[in-house]
Amino acid sequence: MASTLVAGIGELVTCAGPGGVAPEALGILRDAALVVERGWVAWIGSDAAAPAADRRIDCAGRAVIPGFVDSHTHLVYAGDRAPEFAARMAGQPYDGGGIATTVAATRGADEDSLRALLRARVAETRSQGSTTLEIKSGYGLDVATEARMLRLASEVTSETTYLGAHVVPAEFRDRRADYLALVCGEMLAACAPHARWIDVFCEPASAHAFDGDEARTVLLAGIDAGLLPRVHGNQLGPGPGVQLAVELGAASVDHCTYLSATDVEALASAPDTVATLLPGVEFSTRSPYPDARRLIDAGVSLAIATDCNPGTCNSSSMPLMIALAVREMRMTPAEALYAATVGSAKSLRRNDIGRISVGGPADLTLLDAPSYLHLAYRPGVPIARALQV
Repeated sequence: MASTLVAGIGELVTCAGPGGVAPEALGILRDAALVVERGWVAWIGSDAAAPAADRRIDCAGRAVIPGFVDSHTHLVYAGDRAPEFAARMAGQPYDGGGIATTVAATRGADEDSLRALLRARVAETRSQGSTTLEIKSGYGLDVATEARMLRLASEVTSETTYLGAHVVPAEFRDRRADYLALVCGEMLAACAPHARWIDVFCEPASAHAFDGDEARTVLLAGIDAGLLPRVHGNQLGPGPGVQLAVELGAASVDHCTYLSATDVEALASAPDTVATLLPGVEFSTRSPYPDARRLIDAGVSLAIATDCNPGTCNSSSMPLMIALAVREMRMTPAEALYAATVGSAKSLRRNDIGRISVGGPADLTLLDAPSYLHLAYRPGVPIARALQV
């Protein structure tokens, strides 16, 4: 059996320590090594006691961490919205309307072009240390394009999410009920075979998104079709997204920018519903950052993801999200890394990823640095990459 020894690890962060998000939860080993056999971790221990293997990778004192779990992305799309970004920087607020631009470009792109764009973006994420991706549809908003997006996404990940209820497309703007019926009927039937999750953009403050009753209808239809629920909620203003996610047992409610005390209490009482924070969106829209400290102190489970998309955060860099979480959301470096690995894995109902343990997958990220602290300490510097073993 072919084996690889990953040796000379100055700091091995396993994220397999005791519960919680204190530094000890990171399960740090110094001067460590590990052995990988056929993609699985077979041994972890001291570098001095490492067994022989068929192949050796020398980390030369660098740190190794679990591969990032990016649990919220929109990587299947065509087109460009740089002018929209420039307009926001000049003061134009975001309300979801720009999604229509991407919908038009994505509908007009052929499958081979979309596949090539997707695979290039996946490679970009790996070059920055991400080893697991969730990918949503939502830029088709018709039956054929939504199904095509999910078929393509399923070629690169098992974590695919049907987001037909992203916004109401222009051709249904005066027929919301008809579009809702399409999302919950023919479109759902075409997309469910290619999806694990169902999501909805629940934002009553936006004419483009869906209110609480509409969102509940969408999620219940998806659950009936065998999909698991997720929610885009409380991004643009206060709303029912968090309460709906808790009510339906959603695995995650994402954004959580505007939370009431009742929202925080609901999340704290529902440990299986993770609050996924997307600081790149606030960075790219000049919106207020979520108060992660408030959520952590209340006992809420947190994840961090990129929300990589062409409109509100065109960045696939999990290290940047960690740096923003530490600088702008009052998280410690340990809390931010834990949220980007174990927390994001939990938001996907996974306990096999986001940590390094014997018998687990060898999803490893190498840092060109001696410690995980450099993820926040050196923002914008490309020090992380997925380790090909």
